[in-house]
Amino acid sequence: MAITVILGAQWGDEGKGKITDLLAAEADIVARFGGGDNAGHTVTVGSERFALHLIPSGILYRRVICLLGGGMVVNPERLLAEMDGLAARGVDVSPARLKLSGQAHLIMPYHIALDGAAEAARGGAALGTTKRGIGPAYTDKAARSGIRVEEMLHAPEVLAQRIRQQAEAKNTLLEKLYGQPALEIEGIVEQGLAHARRLAPHIVNVSEEIESGLRSRKRILAEGAQGTLLDLDFGSYPYVTSSNPTIGGVLLGLGVGSQHIERVVGVVKAYQTRVGAGPMPTELTGELGDRLRGTGSQPWDEFGTTTGRPRRCGWLDAVSLRYAVRVNGLTEMAITKLDVLSRFDTLQVCVAYDLDGQTIQSFPTDLAVFARCQPVYETLAGWSTDITGVRTFQDLPQPARHYIARLEELLGIPACCISVGPGREETIRR
Repeated sequence: MAITVILGAQWGDEGKGKITDLLAAEADIVARFGGGDNAGHTVTVGSERFALHLIPSGILYRRVICLLGGGMVVNPERLLAEMDGLAARGVDVSPARLKLSGQAHLIMPYHIALDGAAEAARGGAALGTTKRGIGPAYTDKAARSGIRVEEMLHAPEVLAQRIRQQAEAKNTLLEKLYGQPALEIEGIVEQGLAHARRLAPHIVNVSEEIESGLRSRKRILAEGAQGTLLDLDFGSYPYVTSSNPTIGGVLLGLGVGSQHIERVVGVVKAYQTRVGAGPMPTELTGELGDRLRGTGSQPWDEFGTTTGRPRRCGWLDAVSLRYAVRVNGLTEMAITKLDVLSRFDTLQVCVAYDLDGQTIQSFPTDLAVFARCQPVYETLAGWSTDITGVRTFQDLPQPARHYIARLEELLGIPACCISVGPGREETIRR
C-alpha cells in the first residue's frame, strides 16, 4: 500500500487534527513526521474534545498504530503527560500502539529556558514563538550536540553525563548571554532518567516500522504539523518554525522514499489565520476580523490550541495557496471551517497581489517584498444558512457550492472533503 500525506497549506491551525482523525478511520498506521508540542491538533468525538500536541490524531482508533517520527523534537515531560491524560480517558497508549523514533531529538528544560530568554531579548522584533523550546532543540540538532531519544536506552550513568554536559553549556549561555539565572542541573538529570525509564519500551526505529507496514500492505497516513507558510525553507522567513512541514519533511522525518507517496492532501481553512508576527496581506481588523475570530467562548473559535493566543484572521489568500500546491505537489484539498463563513453576506478571496502598483500572481519569498503586497480581491456571494447539518455537497447552499468550486478552479485541485463543524460527523466527503 502507499502513503497518504496530510499537510497544512497555510500558516498552521488549518484543522489538520480533524482531517487526520477522519482519514485515520481508513488507516492502519498514523505517523507524525515533524515539529513538536508547538502543534495543537483538536479532535471532537461526540461530546468529547481531545487536544493533542505530540501524539498522532489516529490514537483515538483502537486498531491504529501511532508513530512519532525522527523528524520530531519531543519534550518527554509533555509526551508523558499527554499519554497519562489519554489513558485516564480510556485510550490505549501502550508500547504496542504508541511508538517513538529513536532518531527524534529531546526537548530539555534548558531549551525552554533559552527559547523564552531569546524571545525576551528580541523585544519588539520577537518572532512570536510558542516558547516550548522547539527552536533551541532544532538548533542543537543542527549543531550536532542534541540528545536523541535513542540515548534514553543507554546506561543511566551515560545518559546522565550527556544531560549534565549539555545543561552546563546551556547555563553558560543563560547567564553570560541573557543574564538569566542558571538552572539546577541535578534536578534536570534526575527528571531525564525518570522519563527514560518510562519511555524506553516505546522507542523503535520508525523507518523500519514504516517499511514493514508497506511490505505488509498496511494503509499509512503521514500527519503534518504547522503549515507550508511556516516551513523553515519555504515559509515567510524568519517568521517560521524550525522544521519542514512541507512534503520534504515527510521523507526526512519518517525515513521513506518518495515513490511510496500516493496522495498529498492539503488542509485549507475556508479563510486565513495566523499566529505570531509577520506579514499577512488579507488580515482583517475591527468588526469583520472579530466576527471571523469569534469571542473565545467556543472551543472552535480562533484561539490557539497550544498557546491560547488569539489568531489573526482574514479572507482566504489563493496566491499563497497556489504556492502551497506547487511546493508540496498537493493532489487534493480538505476544506475546514466552511460553517464559519455563514456569518457573512459577501465573501472576498485574494486572487492576486498588488506590489507597488503592479499586479503579481506569485507568492514572494522575500519578506521585505511580501510585506509590501496588498490583496487583490474577488467578491463572491455569501450565505446565511446554518450548514452544520449538511452531509452532501448538493445540499449546501448554492453560494457555498460556488465558493468551493471557485477555490478548486483557482488552485487546480479538487476538494476531497469539506468540514462544516467541529465534530467527526460534521463533514462532507466527496
